Amino acid sequence: MKIGGVKLSTTKAEWPEVGDLVIASIQKVTSYGAYVFLDEYEKEGLLHISEVSSGWVRNIRSFIREGQKTVLKVLRVNPEKEHVDVSLRRVTKRGRREKLLAWKKDRKAEGLLRSVSEKLNIPIEEVQEKAGSLIEAKYGGLYWGLEKTAREGPDVLLELGVPKTLATAIVEIVKEKVKPPLVKIKGTLELQSTKPDGVVHIREALKRAQKTQKPSGTKVQVYVVAPPKYRIEVSAEDYKNAEKVLEKATEAAIKSITKAGGTGAFRRER
Repeated sequence: MKIGGVKLSTTKAEWPEVGDLVIASIQKVTSYGAYVFLDEYEKEGLLHISEVSSGWVRNIRSFIREGQKTVLKVLRVNPEKEHVDVSLRRVTKRGRREKLLAWKKDRKAEGLLRSVSEKLNIPIEEVQEKAGSLIEAKYGGLYWGLEKTAREGPDVLLELGVPKTLATAIVEIVKEKVKPPLVKIKGTLELQSTKPDGVVHIREALKRAQKTQKPSGTKVQVYVVAPPKYRIEVSAEDYKNAEKVLEKATEAAIKSITKAGGTGAFRRER
């Protein structure tokens, strides 16, 4: 990857491999296809008209246009001739969505390193050498390592050998700008009561589950599956906290219904 013209990644191959999905900019559209620029590799490629769509292409500009950025699949690579053939029609919707998401995260990671460089007033090359390259080597991608740092703190970087001052600056920035996705775990509560006011007791047991003490950002949600079964879901920053909260929530519900003369059981779903 590059920041301000500086190539940062030491792990990125010089050429893409056959089958890779790549981000490309459409440079010139012709009657027989389009010339493209592979943004991540700084190489040129050719998108033949036969690879634009699986159907008949009456007007190629109905599918692509100059200046457009899109996801293409690599068909052939010839480093000697510096030539790459790519396809648009062989890219699935899912593949396009996932590639664009990964690319956007790469761009965000670049911006985070730039912010660290500016904050410490040191060259971006130094940030990459002492932190970025170490994170990429460990986690297979800069953003994933920064996301883990936002979730777990400076130890993630210090264990890699990142200098403390640099690690502290990175943590401050990623904590502010990176929001790690929540993990979600679930299970089924089975609550029963034969008492006349059994419904009230079951409702109270479910409320106890939802009101379980939990870390900030953690959520407990309960849904009716089909009485006496109720789905309980816990969303948290990591699986360790999620499991603890789920255990406490289900114990609270079962204890509540049992105390009221009913029965309760829990089955964890994977």
